[in-house]
Amino acid sequence: MLQELKRRTGLSLAQLATATTFSKSSWERYLNSKSLPPRSAVEELCRLAGESADHALALLDIARTDRKEAGTQKPDRPDTGTPSDADPCAAAQGLTGEPRDRTATPSPDGEADQADRARTDAVHPVPAGHRYATVLTALASACAVVLGTLVLTHLPPARPKETSVAATPSPATGPRCRHTACQNRDPITTNCAAGPLTLAEHETATGAWIQIRYSPECGTSWARMWGAALGDRVEIRVGGRDGAVRSARVTSRGEADTYVHTLMSVTSPSAPVQVCFSPAKNGRKECIEAHPDQAPSSAPR
Repeated sequence: MLQELKRRTGLSLAQLATATTFSKSSWERYLNSKSLPPRSAVEELCRLAGESADHALALLDIARTDRKEAGTQKPDRPDTGTPSDADPCAAAQGLTGEPRDRTATPSPDGEADQADRARTDAVHPVPAGHRYATVLTALASACAVVLGTLVLTHLPPARPKETSVAATPSPATGPRCRHTACQNRDPITTNCAAGPLTLAEHETATGAWIQIRYSPECGTSWARMWGAALGDRVEIRVGGRDGAVRSARVTSRGEADTYVHTLMSVTSPSAPVQVCFSPAKNGRKECIEAHPDQAPSSAPR
């Protein structure tokens, strides 16, 4: 999803870093699924791509939920039917809670040691209560070690704390020019394309798309085209027939696969804006027109 949005912006990683509040290395991690992006990064990418952020944010929430559940889920233990597999402490103490019988058939190599211990006990007898307390202490220590190991190995992975972008506002978030200072400048490098309105759009007979883009903050408009062929041209005229024309042409395969946009024209809210498409081969000129003050407040972005 993020790769498709980046493709629609027509920006490289370095240009994304310039046009947003996130670095080039951050975008590389987000776009290659090395880490989940913050919501603000998705919103900024959607604004640059001219798409609504609702669907992308919903997918991000689902991915976060899946990752959280995967991190907290414990692996199933095989059922072997033995007390040691079911509960290490129960295995040590016995299923009934009584101390395990320590009487066992000695091996041939251990008979001499047992005889030595018997002689020692005869000389220095150990009280039965002390033996019982010693056994319980050893078993409790073993249980504590086993339980501590289980807790540590089954803890969910720690999630990195996300840094709030809003806490440290960057000057790159706002436009770098306004009105007449934006004339004949690029909407991407000036950040005027960070939150524009789409006043009108049209699919041409060749399958190419053209749009009229307008930035209320910068007070400018420009034309955008994608899905075009080599040599196709898009142009914009503001203010009627006497207005200056600014155009952009597809000159490479890379531009044909992404977006092409014109430079900006200063646009008053009541000025008519016309965008025209001229195919390179065998086609007629197609135009659309709009007025910024007639655009609905919920115009697609």
